[in-house]
Amino acid sequence: MEYRYAAEADAPAMAELFAANHHDALTERQRAEQGFVQGRLDVGALRAMVGARELLVADDGGRIVGLLALAAPTNLADPSPPVAGLLQAQGALEWQGRPLAEARWLLYGPVVVAAAYRGRGVARALFTMALAAASERAEVVVAFIEAGNVPSWKVHVDGFGMVLLGDFVAGGRTYSAVAAPTF
Repeated sequence: MEYRYAAEADAPAMAELFAANHHDALTERQRAEQGFVQGRLDVGALRAMVGARELLVADDGGRIVGLLALAAPTNLADPSPPVAGLLQAQGALEWQGRPLAEARWLLYGPVVVAAAYRGRGVARALFTMALAAASERAEVVVAFIEAGNVPSWKVHVDGFGMVLLGDFVAGGRTYSAVAAPTF
């Protein structure tokens, strides 16, 4: 397995992986069992993120089986409702005793791993790579987890040790902001 920055040629495979695990593509039971991703990441958006070096991938012999986004919050031209909610809440969320708005941080996620590769350490390897990659630009990575997305909570908080910064509401939904220090 190779873990690397995404290339433009990866965009169609990343879009397919993202779409297959999108909230709206899954049944309620699938969302409860495996979690889900949100947002609008089509081929064009992914290619733009590749150009900004904001995507990490897990590549199994030419097959993209995982992806993780790391974006500077100031670079988001059209943030989704949860991202906009996080940006609005950053003054009230605290990181190490001060408002998140005063910290250098990157938006972590979405992260998605192909079903056949879950439980094999792919998400952990992407997380570790993300912390190292982010360390040059930020002191902390921040993600949001929608209330009810128990699988994501188990991976990121219980498994990776991300800490809760607080909750916020966006678009009528509740989200938890979680964070981890970079290396």
